[in-house]
Amino acid sequence: MTNDTNTVTYTGVTNDLLSRVNQHKNKIVKGFTSRYRINKLVYYEVGEDIEGAILREKQIKSWSREEKVKLINEMNPDWHDLFQDFIKD
Repeated sequence: MTNDTNTVTYTGVTNDLLSRVNQHKNKIVKGFTSRYRINKLVYYEVGEDIEGAILREKQIKSWSREEKVKLINEMNPDWHDLFQDFIKD
């Protein structure tokens, strides 16, 4: 996830993506995401199990900003809010 200006990235793990993104958008979650106004879903992956998802989260969190930007650009070069695609369906 990122903010409106795409200057901050946030990586997390959840078993309910839509609910979790909604929490961030409505600033229900206090801390990093509310402080930096993280409100846009620009990348996501679907995992097979929680252990693998947590390992992937840690891997991505260890990356430089440049590596994270490259990953996002591969899936979503315009940094469009992907949450909007889910709620259209």
